[in-house]
Amino acid sequence: MENGRYQFSRTLRCKNLNVPGTLGKLATAIGKVGVDIGNLTTVHLGHNYTIRDVEVMLRSQEELALIIDEVSKIKEVTVLEVRDDVLDLHKDGKIKTVSIHPINSIDILRKVYTPGVAEVCRLIADRPGLKYAYTTIPYSVAIVTDGTAILGLGNIGPTAGMPVMEGKAALLQELAGVSGIPILLSTTDIDQIVETIKGIAPTFGAIQLEDIASPRCFPILEKLENELDIPVMHDDQQGTAVVTLAALINACKIVKVSPEEAKIGVIGLGAAGLTIGKFLLAYTGKPVLGTARTEASIKRHVERGGIASNLAEIMQTADIVIGTSGVPGLIEPSMVRKGQIILALSNPFPEIAPELAKKAGAALAVDGRTVNNLLGYPGLWRGTLDAMASKFTYEMYKAASLAIVDTTDEGELVPNPLNPKLHLAVTHAVARAAVESGVAQRPLDNDYFENTNIKRPPWM
Repeated sequence: MENGRYQFSRTLRCKNLNVPGTLGKLATAIGKVGVDIGNLTTVHLGHNYTIRDVEVMLRSQEELALIIDEVSKIKEVTVLEVRDDVLDLHKDGKIKTVSIHPINSIDILRKVYTPGVAEVCRLIADRPGLKYAYTTIPYSVAIVTDGTAILGLGNIGPTAGMPVMEGKAALLQELAGVSGIPILLSTTDIDQIVETIKGIAPTFGAIQLEDIASPRCFPILEKLENELDIPVMHDDQQGTAVVTLAALINACKIVKVSPEEAKIGVIGLGAAGLTIGKFLLAYTGKPVLGTARTEASIKRHVERGGIASNLAEIMQTADIVIGTSGVPGLIEPSMVRKGQIILALSNPFPEIAPELAKKAGAALAVDGRTVNNLLGYPGLWRGTLDAMASKFTYEMYKAASLAIVDTTDEGELVPNPLNPKLHLAVTHAVARAAVESGVAQRPLDNDYFENTNIKRPPWM
């Protein structure tokens, strides 16, 4: 199957008779199909039988059918149900709005609603800056999509993209204490998108554009950056570029090459690839080779200081190859040059499976499961909002990349994305860079940088 790696999992609930060797027979039957077993959980331990949940890691629905067929041959085992844990986890969505304060008395009700709330409204009307003290606005981020570039699935529409937006929101809250609010747009018109976001902007402290297709994403971001007084970021552009820069720096450390001296090529110049090339030029001072399916994409790359190239030239001459093309299997193993660093980042299917690239001679190869935006955007937003920055600067993005590098264990490519120290480090680095860049509107003292509570702002 695709890339030889599992793409999804299912959980088999199995009733096993308490006969010695039954669990071994079950494991052997699953292994016979050539798949891995994930979590194994005992649900019920009885005198005559045991019920266990067995997670299997699958590459296709055909493999699931083969497993059921093999297990059914074991007379001591009965498959009670096959469960999709991913769908179970998404049932009723992944996020909700909750009250910070329990509303369990008339006294509290009068304070949070009427008549008490009118006093707060009058204060903000007289002094608009008090919205930062008395509303959720300063730590709320709109996560906006038109559904035209959802993961590697393409233009599946905004509603189908909602699970991604919910996931981003859940992780923002969990890892950085920031409230992400999904916003689905039923238009793909550039001007309508810009005007809609401008219209809802007073609700939020920042705007995160998400999964908006290239090339429309470029003018949308540019217009919003120019016309709003709050920070705007396109996660597929800047978020991906931040994490890729960090991974590239670490990869060069592992392989012992210099990013400034290495020849770098980017395959795919959409939202991610174009911005990666721009960031690498700024960081190394050297232009990046770039190729794409359309001449317009290559032209944009050149206009931003890159060098027009093609797939063959990049694979033959580049020391570091970065894939963001969205084309599974685009890089054949025969194209890989001994000693290359290959970051095949297209999700869910990379340009080349890491194991195939390494077998063909790559010194280091990873895909988008390892180099993931989750390493960057929670801290990017928290640091920016802590500093009340009016916009992002390249220095803030660079600071985020270097913070990721600094929190990576020696010999590793990237840190664990669930490590709170990572997101705290990115937060502080971005906030400090915002102050140094002159875009911060809130002074940050030593107490701020000594704070280790990533879940809530130190002044809340």
